[in-house]
Amino acid sequence: MIQELKITNFLSFKDETVFSFEASNDSFAEAQQVVRINEKTRLLRFAILYGYNASGKSNLLKAFMFLPTFWNKKHDDPDESTDVTPFKLDTDTPHQPSIFELTFWVEGVKYVYKLAIDSHQVYEESLYNYTSSKKTMLFERSLKDNQSIIQFGPSLKVAKNTKNNISDFCLRNVSFFVARKKVNTNIQEIDKAQEWLGKAFMPGINPGTILTRYAQRNCVKEDTLIPYLLSFLREADFNIKNITTESVDDNLPEKLKEKLISTLPIEMKDKLSFTHWRTLFDHEIHNERGTETYQLKIEEDDEEESQGTIRTFGLETAIYELLHRHRQFLTIDEIETSLHPKLQERILYDFLKANSQSQMIVTTHNDGLMDLADDLFRKDSIWFTEKKPTGATDLFKLTDFKGVNRLPSIREAYRNKRFGATLMK
Repeated sequence: MIQELKITNFLSFKDETVFSFEASNDSFAEAQQVVRINEKTRLLRFAILYGYNASGKSNLLKAFMFLPTFWNKKHDDPDESTDVTPFKLDTDTPHQPSIFELTFWVEGVKYVYKLAIDSHQVYEESLYNYTSSKKTMLFERSLKDNQSIIQFGPSLKVAKNTKNNISDFCLRNVSFFVARKKVNTNIQEIDKAQEWLGKAFMPGINPGTILTRYAQRNCVKEDTLIPYLLSFLREADFNIKNITTESVDDNLPEKLKEKLISTLPIEMKDKLSFTHWRTLFDHEIHNERGTETYQLKIEEDDEEESQGTIRTFGLETAIYELLHRHRQFLTIDEIETSLHPKLQERILYDFLKANSQSQMIVTTHNDGLMDLADDLFRKDSIWFTEKKPTGATDLFKLTDFKGVNRLPSIREAYRNKRFGATLMK
């Protein structure tokens, strides 16, 4: 599980900013929404983030998502960009590295990963763990004469040729983990963390993310997904009684064939085809004739279902994967996109009631959810972003404020600028 992320000089985060999943002493929904790692560490499964437009909500999610992208991105050319973006509203920060520090737990062991990087190269990269109260170095990476220098912890038994091979593969613009994958050897302490990091992060979902094909493919692969979706849709008051998904092979459009034919043998023209997905939703209708069933479809460029149904179809498929495929972390930017407020509540409830160690961060402009604190989710799950006069993002949580438990309405207090993070001054 993720404990915290520290961000410095990335997008709108200029100074070191800390987001933490650590739980307060509040006992609400302890069994469902808090995971006790040990006597001292209790981690939340959920966070919800508020703030006006351009205050930095989405940038926090992008900070989380930058790391798995970097861990897996291969470069053949050492001069290719790392795609990191520093804070640009300052004369100094564009020329300084961005810094990330992720604290996470794997099988009861605490790990700390740190990265200092600019658009050209990695300056520092390291991984430590805590098998006791003292931290143990697993690897440290530095930069000297545009070359990556890697050192392994003294407790690790790593052969000299393995060290040399990893160093050779570790171009200055790629992660240590990219180089590590190219060397066939066992480094147990590092590999356990790397395996978790490789599986934990699901791709982030934003308002423009099209989830339809993703959901359709998973409906075909997962026998238990459709009953899961149907159960949710029925409880959300949809009249959908069944879902069927199939792959459909169609001939390519003639114009596209003409473009391809110049590069293919003429005898292959009639064999050109493509596969797409078709999903049929069975709707049970009650009218003067009795009970009847009608089908509405979702297909390439032909969607007969509402956007809310289609969005729910995709979001719940992602949450299913998060809960049932040993994934650990999902971000959803503007969860309210195409969804009724009650449906948003239902989606969050569906996630929060699960017995799981998976974690999720959502952003939203739906301040009505605030008054569900201590009903649907915990007060220590609520965070805010606010833009400072410098243009940088300030990140803070609801429980930083005194007297929160005495407020009759968190929503009204927010609207009355009790916590900041509102557009009007």
